[in-house]
Amino acid sequence: MHGARERAREGGTLELHEYAERDATGLRALIRAGEVTAGEVETVARRALEVADAELNALTLPLFDPAPAHRPDGPFAGVPFVIKDGGPFARGVPFTLGSRALRAAVAEADHDLMARFRGAGLVALAQSTAPEFGLSFATEPVRYGPTRNPWDTARGVGGSSGGSAALVAAGAVPVAHANDAGGSIRVPASCCGLVGLKPSRGRTPCGPPAGEAAFGLQVEFAVTRTVRDAAALLDAVSGTSYGEKHVLPAPPVPFAHAARSDPGRLRVALTTAAWSGTPVDRQVAGVTVDAGKVLEWIGHRVTEDTPRLDADDLVEAAALAAFAAGGALLRAAPRMDRSLLEAVSRAVLAETQACTALELMAATEAQHRVTREVGRFLTAYDLLVTPTLGALPAPHGTLGYDDPRHTVRSWLGELFAYGPFTAAFNVSGHPAVSLPLGQSREGLPIGVQLVAAQGREDLLLGVAAQLEQAVPWRDRRPPFLVG
Repeated sequence: MHGARERAREGGTLELHEYAERDATGLRALIRAGEVTAGEVETVARRALEVADAELNALTLPLFDPAPAHRPDGPFAGVPFVIKDGGPFARGVPFTLGSRALRAAVAEADHDLMARFRGAGLVALAQSTAPEFGLSFATEPVRYGPTRNPWDTARGVGGSSGGSAALVAAGAVPVAHANDAGGSIRVPASCCGLVGLKPSRGRTPCGPPAGEAAFGLQVEFAVTRTVRDAAALLDAVSGTSYGEKHVLPAPPVPFAHAARSDPGRLRVALTTAAWSGTPVDRQVAGVTVDAGKVLEWIGHRVTEDTPRLDADDLVEAAALAAFAAGGALLRAAPRMDRSLLEAVSRAVLAETQACTALELMAATEAQHRVTREVGRFLTAYDLLVTPTLGALPAPHGTLGYDDPRHTVRSWLGELFAYGPFTAAFNVSGHPAVSLPLGQSREGLPIGVQLVAAQGREDLLLGVAAQLEQAVPWRDRRPPFLVG
């Protein structure tokens, strides 16, 4: 910090490596203390994004110039971030949803969460890559090509918030917008060694155009490097907007306070068995078991147990997110060349058009069964611990979104063979977080997922902070890091 202070007095600039090693809270502290200016931070962030994109292919557009307006006195004022190519999100910004088929689409208004990002003072500098219509755990859209993992560029970054995760892991930005309808925050966080918090249904806004997103499966938030950033950012942007279907009361204390507080001795269930019956990689399972041992050492009571979830119900309920995407495709028809859609998107479109009210009701009933079982289970336990993924980050091309043999349900089955643990909690609406608690023999990140009862992000953040202290990950560096 002394070096940053001296350069500020001399009118110099923040060094790239100094910028890359700080989280959002740390950067904001430098700006607030006058050791660097927000302009200096933006300058080095632009350079970092260009360096990272050249190696990782994580951006969809040239850098925003100028950056969209933001409050100069917000809690994250001057901190750079990126938004995901996940739909109409920032007023005036073009979007493609990762698809060659979408033409001339520009957001006419801010998403409510974008308005809150602006209010927090975050400086949006770019748009990050995502798979076509966000329906994959691999960020490899035909339109942009694969986004590469800074831990191993031959491997993927997960999906669908893969571009955001790659840029945060590489040090290009400390925090990035992400959303999650089946694991799209937690899966990339696991692949890239980040903190990926999916808030409870109703904790963050989904409007203004929607009363709920993807039948309640999709939640908007971010990926971060540290627990303290996730907690402080949730304080800055949480709270639903008027007219939304799902509403949660404000927490009794700020989430940042919860992340610094002892959550008490908790009842923790742990499982490494996928509800689908899919085998789980031994290294992944081992890191999860080790996390349970650390929790016991901290003082929590850990029991091997799992919700009794039906694999078919999970697929049927998760299909609601695909039908929601299909409905968006149909509404976008005037701006879309269907011949340019990837194969699974074509299947989604055809099956959405053919879906009857009875089939939609059956999927909703499956959602209710999953939700009730998860809710029942979390009356007996305070937390559930699982792997985030069932495998290590996959080599490019492992998941075949452009394979014409897929139906919607066969595609979901392929996704859940790779990532069998996350979608249940989109279906049920419970909060979950992926933490980078281990590494494989090959040096690849391994995420562990924690799940809590509805509205209990405070417990997740409190225990996550304990794990961050007991099993620190801040000093782990991917082979590719800007600076």
